[in-house]
Amino acid sequence: MRNETKTRNDIHFGKMLFLTTLFHLSCFTKITAQENEEKTFSPHHQIGISINHVHVFEGRDDEGNREVLSLPAWGLDYTFQFHKKWAIGLHTDFIIEKFKVEKNLSSGEDKETVERSYPIAPALMGIYKPNEHWSFLLGFGGEFAKEEDFFLTRAGVEYGYELPKDWEIFGTVSYDFKWNAYDSWGIGLGIAKNFGGK
Repeated sequence: MRNETKTRNDIHFGKMLFLTTLFHLSCFTKITAQENEEKTFSPHHQIGISINHVHVFEGRDDEGNREVLSLPAWGLDYTFQFHKKWAIGLHTDFIIEKFKVEKNLSSGEDKETVERSYPIAPALMGIYKPNEHWSFLLGFGGEFAKEEDFFLTRAGVEYGYELPKDWEIFGTVSYDFKWNAYDSWGIGLGIAKNFGGK
């Protein structure tokens, strides 16, 4: 009698284990199929806006003393993602203040202090996306102000999180190397909208 009960329990346990395994495998298959459907890529455009802070270590106050500047700025970004891992874009920063800075990267021993009035800094960026969240950016452009224009190289990192209806929020960190002038780095938070094909 004990053996029959044990045998029945073993069969019952085996059936339950088989059904549980089958259930988990079917769920896994459905999830994998859904992920594959969601992961199909098609080229698309993106327009984003961000609120930033640009930091300049070689800032000068009205008396000419050195001070680190934290300047408010806006970012306006256009990006075209033509491949799952690659995109290009025009990313523009608008600093909304006047400030003075020492040209610490210029050649010569005398360091010149220059004034900058609401500079605009567009850059043509190449973008590498190793996955759906992270982006690594590198590009060239210029910083334009009424006093003087500077050529710049920009590097950056972004982290984006997709929202419903093709919206995305993102955080960004960038570093601008203005040739023969000064450096600055920025940090920002923004929102973007995808258009076409995604």
